[in-house]
Amino acid sequence: MKQIEWKGLVVAFVMMSAFVYAVMFALFKDINEVYLWFLGCLAFLPLEVLFVSFFLRRSLEDAAREERIEKLNLVVGAFFSEVGRGMLVSFSNYDQSLARIRKEFVVRPEWGDGEFDALAKRLAGYEYGIEIERVDLKRLREHLASKRDFLLRLMENPNLLEHEEFTDLLRAIFHVAEELEAREDFSKLPPSDIAHIRNDVNRAYKALVGEWLSYMRHLKKEYPYLFHLAMRQNPFDDEAIVIVER
Repeated sequence: MKQIEWKGLVVAFVMMSAFVYAVMFALFKDINEVYLWFLGCLAFLPLEVLFVSFFLRRSLEDAAREERIEKLNLVVGAFFSEVGRGMLVSFSNYDQSLARIRKEFVVRPEWGDGEFDALAKRLAGYEYGIEIERVDLKRLREHLASKRDFLLRLMENPNLLEHEEFTDLLRAIFHVAEELEAREDFSKLPPSDIAHIRNDVNRAYKALVGEWLSYMRHLKKEYPYLFHLAMRQNPFDDEAIVIVER
């Protein structure tokens, strides 16, 4: 059926071209004039094909890329719902320096790119400092182990190729999980090993915060209703409540 439709389209275009040349001959009454027009159009045809192919391919690639990015943002949203938001709440509670900038994380409905850029710049120089001694490492290990299958499915998503930062985040989380799985008794770890785990957790924490901010910006632009829910579940806002009171 598709082959018949394609043949019909070819025949239609050939007939249209023949009709146009017939009109030209009727107007000019000179076959040489029509022939020169034909040669001129034929000479320009490769350039037309080149330009049309280039722009068409570019448009199709851009559309495909936007579709992949949109699918990836769905994956990022699932990640924060299942794992990320809880980890941010836990890590931020043990961040000894967060109190002095916590209010800056309270994203508002009126925020635009300027506010998001300002917070991103502020975070670029922020020293993430989790007090690892206060973290229940055994509980964190069990939590990550329970989410392992979910995280592995995320890593298998081909759309991650479009988002290097999110891929790095998942790698950092997997590394923390592997480090914790490799240890049996956290009460007997030397200070040097505790410092090593602190660095790994801080790396994952920093990547989490950066990805959370990017995701909030995306929701603000594209999905206001999801952004409104995300504000009411802001892991950094001590006064945030999911219930809509007004």
